[in-house]
Amino acid sequence: MELTLLGTGAPDGLPRPDCPCAACASARGARARAATALLVDDALLLDLTPGAVFAAARAGRSLTAVRQVLLTHPHDGPAVELPASLPPAGRVPDGQELTLISGHRVRAVAMDAPGTGYEVTSPEGERLLYLPPGAAPSGLADRVTVPYDTVLCDVIARPDAVARLRAVEAVGPATEVIAVHLGHDAPRGDELDRRLAAGGARAVPDGTTLPVGGYHAVPAVPRRTLVTGGARSGKSLEAERRLETFPEVVYVATGGRREGDTEWAERIGLHRERRPAAWRTEETCELTGLLESDGPPLLIDCLSLWLADAMDRTDAWDGALWAAGGEEALRARVAELVRAVRGTRRTVVAVTNEAGSGVVPATPSGRRFRDELGRLNAAFAAECEHVLLVVAGQALVLRD
Repeated sequence: MELTLLGTGAPDGLPRPDCPCAACASARGARARAATALLVDDALLLDLTPGAVFAAARAGRSLTAVRQVLLTHPHDGPAVELPASLPPAGRVPDGQELTLISGHRVRAVAMDAPGTGYEVTSPEGERLLYLPPGAAPSGLADRVTVPYDTVLCDVIARPDAVARLRAVEAVGPATEVIAVHLGHDAPRGDELDRRLAAGGARAVPDGTTLPVGGYHAVPAVPRRTLVTGGARSGKSLEAERRLETFPEVVYVATGGRREGDTEWAERIGLHRERRPAAWRTEETCELTGLLESDGPPLLIDCLSLWLADAMDRTDAWDGALWAAGGEEALRARVAELVRAVRGTRRTVVAVTNEAGSGVVPATPSGRRFRDELGRLNAAFAAECEHVLLVVAGQALVLRD
């Protein structure tokens, strides 16, 4: 089965007409995206968008052999004129199956938002799943027996759609996940590719033709990632985004609870509210055991609080106790953590703070913490395949 993406953008395209924003200003050339529409084996058109005939011609295809046009979501813009060569556009009711004269079978998949998803099976048995913008599938668990070959969905706006598909093994290790419906909310340039790769997905330019069920290189998800940055830089949000497409995540909160500190409780509450409901939280600084065991991905937030706890346990704050054995004890504890990171089989995303770029602490213990955090960050980063520095909400790749 062969799939041509006539467009990969949001329903109103990118750039939007007469829009002066930065996203539209940078959406030029190969980064411009028409509204998403898919042409399957020149016989089936999923979503009818403005200029579909010309888009097909630019991709080296023709719509003259199309036998069925199906819509996934209502068009809230101006009416789209149906080219004379195409049959009338329609929909398949949820759960119903349509067989085309070409031998393709199309099944309508129920969504959790307005719209219809379509599962397409070729005469040879290859399978793809196409979802409308802003929607995720519902009720798949009882009927998905093998992973899809290709899934096309709104990965940026609904990463949980991929997580749901992974949870029922509809997306497997060899499934190609293509991001479509890309609009203003999608990152720009290389940032888009990096964000998608973190979830095992990718984007392609308009006009791309892909074989469904053929060999393709699935984006490699880094096993170990360190996200560093200053206060309120967006580093925690960046770390969370890297795991949004996983069906289960263990969020390791190293800060614990602080009795009577309402401001700290509010911070923790904000973090908890933006996490997916399926994520499990563990409040602990015992990271070694988690890293050495098997299980779902870990999100560790953060290493600086883990270090503060380690310094508490090793009497590292007091100068005399530091010299009398605290330094050696802390070094051993850090080395144990680094060894666990090096040998872990789990996907790990860790958050830390960049210290030392601003005001010098006024106390010896404060300067000691700053120095030890710098050493910990360097040792941890050395074991990671991917290291990011977040500044003003922008992620800079230090190691990729």
